[in-house]
Amino acid sequence: MSSTDTDTTTERAGRREWWGLAVLVVPIVLVSMDMSVLYLALPSLTEDLQPSSSQQLWILDIYSFMLAGLLVTMGSLGDRIGTRRLLMIGSLVFGIASVAAAFSHSPEALIASRVLLGVGGATLAPSTLSLLRKLFVDPVQRGVAIGIWTAGFAGGGSFGPVIAGTLLEYFWWGSVFLINIPIMIVLLIAAPLILPEAKNPAPGRFDLPAVAASIVAMLGIVYALKHAAQSGLDWQVAAALAVGLLVGWWFVRRQRASTHPVIEFDLFRTPAFSVAVIVILVSVFIITGFNLMLSQYLQLVMGLGTLEAGLWSLIPAIATAAASLSAPLIMKRRRPSVILVGAISVMVLGAVVIGFVAVPSSVGSGATLAILLCGMVIAAVGVGTGTTFGSDRVLATAAPEKAGAAGAVSETGAELGGALGIAVLGSISVATYRIVLGPADAAGDGTLAATLSDARQLDPDLGADLAGRAREAYVDGIVAASGATVVILLIAGAAAAALFRRSR
Repeated sequence: MSSTDTDTTTERAGRREWWGLAVLVVPIVLVSMDMSVLYLALPSLTEDLQPSSSQQLWILDIYSFMLAGLLVTMGSLGDRIGTRRLLMIGSLVFGIASVAAAFSHSPEALIASRVLLGVGGATLAPSTLSLLRKLFVDPVQRGVAIGIWTAGFAGGGSFGPVIAGTLLEYFWWGSVFLINIPIMIVLLIAAPLILPEAKNPAPGRFDLPAVAASIVAMLGIVYALKHAAQSGLDWQVAAALAVGLLVGWWFVRRQRASTHPVIEFDLFRTPAFSVAVIVILVSVFIITGFNLMLSQYLQLVMGLGTLEAGLWSLIPAIATAAASLSAPLIMKRRRPSVILVGAISVMVLGAVVIGFVAVPSSVGSGATLAILLCGMVIAAVGVGTGTTFGSDRVLATAAPEKAGAAGAVSETGAELGGALGIAVLGSISVATYRIVLGPADAAGDGTLAATLSDARQLDPDLGADLAGRAREAYVDGIVAASGATVVILLIAGAAAAALFRRSR
């Protein structure tokens, strides 16, 4: 190694780089926040736009699906045209989509706006990680920067309900999107002044067929999983899964034969990289799915207002942020295998604790809330540690000129985990709720909100009885979701341990 290379690898960041980090955390907070900002707005949004139960799920998770489908493509594009340029283009798209979403007058218009938000978000997320790799060359400083970045990502998802709750106390549901606009304007001004440009000097041609295949494969597989969790196995699941797997197989073969692939599959030969992506996926899966259930529990079971519910939701967010910021200290003292498998183990413990929410005699009591929050805090510690160290391993493994594509793989895992957390855990919870309550009482769209609305139209005694049983059934749904989460996390942990053993 030349002396120049040695100097580069030991170069430490200065004040400008840390200001650059502040600029980069802003878009990732918004990208994450828009995954959760509708949790508390859903009841008022549903009353205004009257979406079906299926449309409600699409409104919530189409944004994450688009992120998952486009992140790899946008990461590769950023390596070619420049990640700072892509960041600015994404900021403009994100701002326009936010205005469109705020003033949507039908479920279909809101879903379309959320699609466009997903496109904009897919350009922002990999750009921030790639630029972090450019700004922070020193491994220790990079670990700290990624801890702050991860805290921003986790904080955005968890602070989204708080911000939404505050706005919904005074404004209509569309206001939760308009808060993006001034921040995007600031980003468009600050980015060219503070951030460097980063791109691959010899990127090769942009493989459009492979790009299209990656999108089709990702969306096909995700749709199949979502539809199976919601409606069971049918021909739509079989068709979507077959298309996704077939196109994905073709994509992998094309990438392995390409001299300039969209995804560097050789990265997955490093166990730490593969396990890091797994940990990131399951981390966001658990925290996103249970954040949604927590917000619905606080409003519909405990009867809290949007602002108060949002403030209670801060507790897991603070735990995630604290774990993310303290993760660099652990990274200095423990092996990657211990940290990554340990993070999954802590998440399993948190999911097990959540499974005890039905133990108290009253589902709306403080004891039930304490159990739910305690489980989420424990899981959040594993989430914060796992995602911070996972993101650091992803960037450390990839070459600098491939940082955008590597960051996109990391973010794809995160967004796919978020989308599946809503779709799978949400669908398991709803399905359990319908079974426990019974088809006759779970009328309408089969959700707790709809049942409570029906109960208010009945005789007071009958209505109170139906509402009480519906709330108990919803908590049973949380228990079922926690059980499924434990199984998924155990499988992920076993896969991680096997990958590390194979590398010895």
